[in-house]
Amino acid sequence: MRVVAIIQARIGSTRLPGKILKPLAGKPVLQRVIERVRASRAFDEVVVATTVRDIDDPAAEAAADFGATVVRGDENDVLSRYGLAAEASAADAIMRITADCPLIDPDVLGAMTDRFRGGDADLVSNCLRRTFPRGLDAELFSRSALDIMLTEAATPAEREHVTPFLYTNPDRFRIVSHEGPEDFSDYRLTLDTPEDFELLDRIFAAASDPDTLALADVIALFETHLDWRSINAHVEQQKI
Repeated sequence: MRVVAIIQARIGSTRLPGKILKPLAGKPVLQRVIERVRASRAFDEVVVATTVRDIDDPAAEAAADFGATVVRGDENDVLSRYGLAAEASAADAIMRITADCPLIDPDVLGAMTDRFRGGDADLVSNCLRRTFPRGLDAELFSRSALDIMLTEAATPAEREHVTPFLYTNPDRFRIVSHEGPEDFSDYRLTLDTPEDFELLDRIFAAASDPDTLALADVIALFETHLDWRSINAHVEQQKI
C-alpha cells in the first residue's frame, strides 16, 4: 500500500494572508508542516497541493525547495486538487493535512496510518470525535473513497472541504475515529488569525528544540504559561 500525505496550501487565506510562509523559530510554517509530516516516516511521498493562481507561485516554489512534490489545481475545488495529487503520486491511500497546522504531530500521523493499514477502514479521522487540539487534524482515506468523491461529490462544500461526502454517507464507507488517551480538544493550535500566530510564535520560541516539539511538550508549556491560552481563546473556527 502506497500511502501519500497531501498537504493543501494557499497564500490567499482570508483572515491571515500569507500565513503559511510566516516564520516560526526561523522556518516558514509550510516548512514546519512538511518536516513534521516527513518525521512520522509513515508516508511514501509528501505532496503539496496548491492552486494555479499567480499568488500561490511562492507557495509552490517554497514547497519544492522544502523537498515536497508540488501539484497545482483549482483554487476552490480542493477535492480536484487531491485527485491530481493522488494521480501524480500513484497513491493507494491519502492522508489529508492542511498547511496551517505547524504542530501536526508525527506520532499521531503514524498511529493513524498503522490503524488504516489494518484494512478495516475507508477513512480514519481524528476529527470525528475530537480529543486532539485543533491544529492536529488529519484524515486518512482510501484511493477508492477519493475516486468516489471525485465522481459523486457535487456541492460547493463537498468540493472545497474534501471529505464531507464520506461523513454524510456512513452506510457506504467504513469510518473509524482515532482518539487520544486524554481530551485536549479545547486547545487551539491551528493558524488562522493574528492571535493564533502570536500563540504559535510564543510556543516555538520557548521550545528547547522547535524541530521536535511533541504534544506533551506543548501542553507542558501551557502549564508553565497559564495566560497563553487566553491569546486565541476567543477565536471562532470558520465553519464549513
